[in-house]
Amino acid sequence: MENKETFNFIANEYERFRPTYPDEMFDDIFYYSNAEKKDSILEIGCGTGQATGGLVSKDYRNITCIELGDKLAHFTAEKFKSYASIKVINSSFEDWNGEGSPFKLAVSGTAFHFINPKFGYRRVWELLEDSGSIGFFWTIHVPKYDEIHNEIRTHYKELAPQLDDSKLQTPEEAINERRTLTENSGLFSNIIVKEYNQVLSYTSGDYISLLNTNSKHRQLSESVRYSLLNRIKNSIDRSGGYIYKDHRVALFLGKKLT
Repeated sequence: MENKETFNFIANEYERFRPTYPDEMFDDIFYYSNAEKKDSILEIGCGTGQATGGLVSKDYRNITCIELGDKLAHFTAEKFKSYASIKVINSSFEDWNGEGSPFKLAVSGTAFHFINPKFGYRRVWELLEDSGSIGFFWTIHVPKYDEIHNEIRTHYKELAPQLDDSKLQTPEEAINERRTLTENSGLFSNIIVKEYNQVLSYTSGDYISLLNTNSKHRQLSESVRYSLLNRIKNSIDRSGGYIYKDHRVALFLGKKLT
């Protein structure tokens, strides 16, 4: 099962437990792009419409959403069915015909990495009007090394060592890699990266539910995932029942190069 398909089977859980994107990020996207309320916006990989909701909250509603997962597409279409100007198209971005282009703005929330960058950036460039912009953003995992997180890390090392976050990219490495990919496309100028940080609190149960929406966790065998999440929950309960997680979102802005 490809990573980009896993969320299709857990639409309700994804909507309930995934943190939303920061309100000020959408202000920054619209300020940078100079998009007007009437302008056409392309959203790549809308999922359950969390980022769509951020656009709508700023009164931008001329949106074409592309979503591979049929259940996710249906979920988002139902969520915004009162807005006739919001179109949700169930298709891969690679196979979509570009209906509605050119667009003033293309956005994508924690989804664009599923698309081959050599194809993805070029295709977005083709779909944008000459004054168009991109606003791609990702939730970036930030490892912590306090007592509870170190204990949880031992569970990963034993049961799913490939998910041991001490062996993964640092947040800075992940952000620099994406910036380099954007710059090396040669298709966008005035590239700006902005970061948004907050600390979120979870009960043990909610934290397990959050982890259960993670694509890498979803790809574990059911028995391994059950054992891992059960151990994590027990560790959190023994430490007081709550865990605090650094939540970071990185936004990559760029202007179409003509």
